Amino acid sequence: MTSFQFRYIPFFLACWLSLQVSVWAQTTTYGVNKILSLNISSSINPATTNYLESGFKHAHINGYNLILIKMNTPGGLITTTKQILTMFGESDIPIVVWVTPEGASATSAGAIIASGAHLLYMNTGTNIGAATPITLGKDIEQPDLKNKAINDLKALVQSLAQTRGRSEKDFGMMIEEAKSFKAQDALNNKLINGLVHSENDLFQAMNNQSIKVKNHDLSLVVINPSLDEYEMDLGQKLLNILSNPSLTYILFLIGAALIYLEFQAPGGYVAGGLGFLCVILSGIGFHLLPLNFGALGLILLAFILFILEAFITSFGLIALAGLVSLTIGSLFLFRTDDAYLHFSKMAIFSSILSIGSFLLIILYLFVKAMKNNDATSFHNLTGSIGVITQIIDNTHAEKLYYIKVKGEIWKARSPDDMPINTKCVVLDNNKKEIILNIKRN
Repeated sequence: MTSFQFRYIPFFLACWLSLQVSVWAQTTTYGVNKILSLNISSSINPATTNYLESGFKHAHINGYNLILIKMNTPGGLITTTKQILTMFGESDIPIVVWVTPEGASATSAGAIIASGAHLLYMNTGTNIGAATPITLGKDIEQPDLKNKAINDLKALVQSLAQTRGRSEKDFGMMIEEAKSFKAQDALNNKLINGLVHSENDLFQAMNNQSIKVKNHDLSLVVINPSLDEYEMDLGQKLLNILSNPSLTYILFLIGAALIYLEFQAPGGYVAGGLGFLCVILSGIGFHLLPLNFGALGLILLAFILFILEAFITSFGLIALAGLVSLTIGSLFLFRTDDAYLHFSKMAIFSSILSIGSFLLIILYLFVKAMKNNDATSFHNLTGSIGVITQIIDNTHAEKLYYIKVKGEIWKARSPDDMPINTKCVVLDNNKKEIILNIKRN
């Protein structure tokens, strides 16, 4: 080697060292000592988004420096999936997805969500993939729409895989060919960052991992962190249940049938009240009603039912339906992503407890009144004012009618010829024939 060549060795060495120093300077050590654990163990639906959003807020407020999502899902809504991915992208806290326990899967929408995690791990005996979009449980029939949906999602997951340093090709095959990967195959194909069997294994696997969060290179330092579970609250659990399409459809059918029954046999309002409750709940479950509007509708329905209870003999059924409607409506109120107000759980349950206690007092007084009177006198309608609702037969000397008295529909007879909506007075009750004797008021 000539002296000329030796002269350039220090120059190249200095360039190499400056490059290494530049790379080291750009990578920030990120200590992880407080982890918040979320659990997705159902379909991906608006309740999942609400749960994750509240969990992310909890993590920011309480100083958690890593979010762990344990996943076991069959898939769900694409719109909700994209909202969750946007949430991942906006997060300043690293997000780790762990497909667990054994037998779990990140299928369809779950695989797409997993592609957006900064680190992705799987337990043995799990699988990931089969993310081809479908509609209403079947393949998309129109070729153009199918290609549009597939290409959109394929580009999305490949872009995320490229950002996270994972296999773009195989993530694309999950969308295009509905391919699914076993845990070991996913590791071999560089779809995931590792296989872990326990939380301690997970902490060791995450330690010294390099990730990119909002274009900042971070090197994780994970040593004996604390792990706190964050569960769904009652409102989110109810919303999650209502997001089941089969249950929502059944609720709709029951509600429609009860409303039809109310029109066929009007006057009781029990079937109508319960029917409207079921229809509003199904509207929320179908995502036809915005959650806040649905919640407000349930609360308004509750107070309508409370008012009806004061005028109609339902033996507490209308009041009970109103209490259920008020409880669910209160739990759903201010649940949207852009809601800046939040009800205190203490305020909700104390209000419901107060109303429930009042209704129990009324029930107690009702039962006490029944005990202080014999059944005959307690249900005696003699002297009560009713209204003719339907003419059964007015061709004979004794005309037959249906009348409404004290919120009840009774069959009645009278020698008087009375048109509909005429007020009448009850003379007595024929207990053998279960028919009232009436006259014009």
